[in-house]
Amino acid sequence: MGLGLKKNDTVSVITGEEKGKKGRVLSVDLQKNRLLVEGLNMIKKHMKPNKQFSQGGIIDREAPIRRSNVMLVCTKCDKPTRIGNTVLGNGKKIRSCKKCGEVID
Repeated sequence: MGLGLKKNDTVSVITGEEKGKKGRVLSVDLQKNRLLVEGLNMIKKHMKPNKQFSQGGIIDREAPIRRSNVMLVCTKCDKPTRIGNTVLGNGKKIRSCKKCGEVID
């Protein structure tokens, strides 16, 4: 069973220190039930100099957030919503907003 969230979805944090903030999903980890959200849950990481960071030092980066702490933001009603699955006539499943019924995919 998938999480219902995909890369580049807009999500809103519903609990915790970042409550109420919105961001774009950068990656989804199905095994750990966590996701990275752009600009949210920032941590300081001590990095040695390498190819990517030639200077090294203390770098700000996103930390994973549990899936249960975020909700998908509907593009039509612009509110956090649950995700429903709708089956089309040809048998294809699509994601939809539980509040307004708008197709998300």
